[in-house]
Amino acid sequence: MIENRPARQMAQAKDSDGENVDRSFERLSEAFETSARRWELIVYPSLFGFILLAGYGFFLIYSLTRDVHYLAISVDSNMTVMSSNFQAVSDNMNHLTANVRVIANNMGDISDKISTLEPMLTSIDSMDQTMDSMDRAINSITHTTHNMRNDMANINQNVSRPMSFINTFMPW
Repeated sequence: MIENRPARQMAQAKDSDGENVDRSFERLSEAFETSARRWELIVYPSLFGFILLAGYGFFLIYSLTRDVHYLAISVDSNMTVMSSNFQAVSDNMNHLTANVRVIANNMGDISDKISTLEPMLTSIDSMDQTMDSMDRAINSITHTTHNMRNDMANINQNVSRPMSFINTFMPW
């Protein structure tokens, strides 16, 4: 049917098709610009929020590492003081053990001298056994205190080595 149309009608049809295509491209362009504006309203504030949160996260991590650094220094100094105090306690327990041994020996001498008093002899024998058990208990306390001192020294070594290793990564 188009072949029966005059050339003028064909030219008008081509012009109207071209106008339709131009209008379609204009509508597509406007839709794309509108969509881009909508995305700009979403993406730019989201990007700003992400940057703000990332900065705050960095600040929190920096504060945490600084606090852990001060904690490590404090624990290290406290462990050193505590270790020396445990050594003093252990030394004092050794002196106490020696004094209790002297007392136990003196009690043996007293029991030999009081052998004439039969009723008191049984009482002194039980006191001697009690003193021996106290001597063993104090020896046990001395060994336990010594072990506690060693354990605290081990804790000091185990905490200070990793913390000094971690401190090498710190920027201050």
